[in-house]
Amino acid sequence: MSYGFLDIATTPSVRAAQAEMGADAHWAAFSGNRAFDRFTDNEAHFLAARDSFYMATVSEDGWPYVQHRGGPAGFLKLVDDRTLAFADYRGNRQYISTGNLAANDRACLILMDYPRRARLKIYVHVEKLAIDADPALTDLVMDKDYKARAERIFRLRLEAFDWNCPQHITPRFTEREIEQAVRPLHERLAQLEAENQALQDRLAKMGDA
Repeated sequence: MSYGFLDIATTPSVRAAQAEMGADAHWAAFSGNRAFDRFTDNEAHFLAARDSFYMATVSEDGWPYVQHRGGPAGFLKLVDDRTLAFADYRGNRQYISTGNLAANDRACLILMDYPRRARLKIYVHVEKLAIDADPALTDLVMDKDYKARAERIFRLRLEAFDWNCPQHITPRFTEREIEQAVRPLHERLAQLEAENQALQDRLAKMGDA
C-alpha cells in the first residue's frame, strides 16, 4: 500500500487532532514513501469498472467544492502509471470545479465500489486541455457512443493514492447490477413455467384420449 497519501494529508493540524483523540501513537513511527505512488494492475481494473467519481477542489477563498463526475464505465482513463484523463461533459454550466482548478490545480478524487465496499482516494494535479489539443489523448478519452457533449479534457498527474477501509460503506447496487444478479432466477422461472405448460399440455391430450 502506498503511504504517500498520508504523507501529504497529515499536516500539523491533523497531527494535533490525532493527539487529541489519542491516535498519535498509532502514527508516531509513520514515514511516507512516495516512491511507490504509481498505479498498478489492481487500480487499473478498479478504474476501468467505475462509471462515476467525486472530485474535490478549493476556491481562492479557501472554500472546498465536491463535484460528481459521471460517464460510461471506464471513462476515467489510465494513461500511464502516473497519469489519468477524462473528457469533461457539459453539465449545469456553473464551472465551479473548472474555475477552482484554474486558480489551484490540486484536487482529490474519491472512487466508490459500493457492492464490494471499496474506496480509492487519489491526490492529483489537474491540467485543462482543449478537446483537440492532444489528438492521441482525445482518441483515448472520447466515447463516440456517449451522447453528452464534451467541453474539455482534464489530464490528472498522480501525486498519491490510498485505499480506504470498508467500514461504514453501505452496499448499494445499480439497476444493471440488480438485473445481472436476478437474471438466473428469471431464466430458471421461465424454464419452470415452460416445463409446467408442457406438462399441462400432455395431461390435456391424455384427457382427450
